[in-house]
Amino acid sequence: MQVTSLHIGSSSVSLLIGEQEADGTITPVDFLEQPAPLAHDIFGRGVISPGTTERIVEIIEGFQKNLQELGLPPQALTRAVATNILSEAANCDVFLNRITIACGISLSPIDDGEMTRLIYLKTRRRLMDTPAMKRGCALVIHVGPGNTRALLFKKGVIARYTSYRLGTHRTREAVHHSNAEGPALLELIRQHASGNLEQIRVDYLDEKIEALVIIGYEIQLMAPFLNKPGQPCPLKVIRQLTTEASELSDYDLVRRYNLDYHTAEALLPAMEIAIAITQMLRLSEIFIPVSEYERGLLLDLLISKTLIGTFESEVLRATHILAHRYHSDPRHGEHVSKLCMHLFDHLHDFHKLGPHEALLLQCAAILHEVGSFISPRSHHKHSQYVILNSEIFGLDRLDITLVALIARYHRHSTPRPEHLSYADLNADDRIRVCKLASILRVADALERTHHQRVHEIGIVIRRDKMILKLKGLNDATVEQLAMQSKADLFTQTFGLQVAVETG
Repeated sequence: MQVTSLHIGSSSVSLLIGEQEADGTITPVDFLEQPAPLAHDIFGRGVISPGTTERIVEIIEGFQKNLQELGLPPQALTRAVATNILSEAANCDVFLNRITIACGISLSPIDDGEMTRLIYLKTRRRLMDTPAMKRGCALVIHVGPGNTRALLFKKGVIARYTSYRLGTHRTREAVHHSNAEGPALLELIRQHASGNLEQIRVDYLDEKIEALVIIGYEIQLMAPFLNKPGQPCPLKVIRQLTTEASELSDYDLVRRYNLDYHTAEALLPAMEIAIAITQMLRLSEIFIPVSEYERGLLLDLLISKTLIGTFESEVLRATHILAHRYHSDPRHGEHVSKLCMHLFDHLHDFHKLGPHEALLLQCAAILHEVGSFISPRSHHKHSQYVILNSEIFGLDRLDITLVALIARYHRHSTPRPEHLSYADLNADDRIRVCKLASILRVADALERTHHQRVHEIGIVIRRDKMILKLKGLNDATVEQLAMQSKADLFTQTFGLQVAVETG
């Protein structure tokens, strides 16, 4: 079966045609790419110009003709996405509407959650071909067009994830009008990025980084000029190439390194950011993958939505790390999470939610008491604040908002239209919050003592009542009293009274 993925990137539009085997393996068959100055418009003007929009329409229509020649439906793309910086354009919706009307395809920007999934896929491959990443502590830096993301690996698993408002095209547009050249331009780039660079240094100051891996569109295009496959690039080599490149015009950069003009414009910020991070970490070399960034991205787009198992464990690992940072009781959080999953699985015919919602519920259960770090009083509201202002690897901003609200409603008031964040949700997401928060409240009532008394639960549904039989427990008075105050949302949402009985 043939599959296709389209990506409107920061400086180009690309298409991958692949052959998918019965086991899910995808083999690339053809790859097309054409330059387009999307990032130049977004970071330079704040809007996408009509000229750039029509240029991208023209490119996609050309790709569709290629698909027709191959006997493939031109509008039935397996995946069609746009760079996550698209959301920063004031006319984002106008642009998306134009593409849909002109090309007949449904296009969506990559959100933060999928971006982390894509980076995760790239870094998992690096674990295989970059032995240094299997050391005790390795840092992977993804330098994107608008943002830089850092993943700290310890013994092959993610121990920390952070992101920064620092990118190649964002930086390029900020220094573009200075007319600086050569070393002066490199110094200006570093000064502009200094605030975010210092934050990266502070965030990883106490980590003993043994290997640094840097990925990104521009810097991976330069990999063949910097290092051999699987070998690190000495810092002095990348510094020398960057200094030489700073003396060249965009025209000369295009000719020497076989780049398009839009990529050439962002090359120096990419290189200087990489150098600065390496120096801050007091390292003498960088691992830069020689694989083609865009081809790999298009291939990953075809499988990122189906990630399960290992990726979910990384999300939960990041959640546990956040809970530990705020000294939340790990045994209580984990036990409430297990009770939630037991209820979630047995009540599927009522809530009709999927694996992703189950993951959000687990995260909320693990984090529902992090607000106690600020104050035990109103800690549910403090939990909402902490989660909303944190990053959890693998979750986008909507996911984090949902987790924060589910955690907030684990006690006291049920959701109200005037509540902040909840008021901003659409009807479907409000319903998701109510369903998941109601399950969390029931599970938390069963763990009222914080002593993990409840393990086996028999669930019986009789008309308008859900009976929870607590096996192995002789006296459930504490749980019954807790349920009286916490089962209200469950009853309001599912129409079932909750009764607790000993087994």
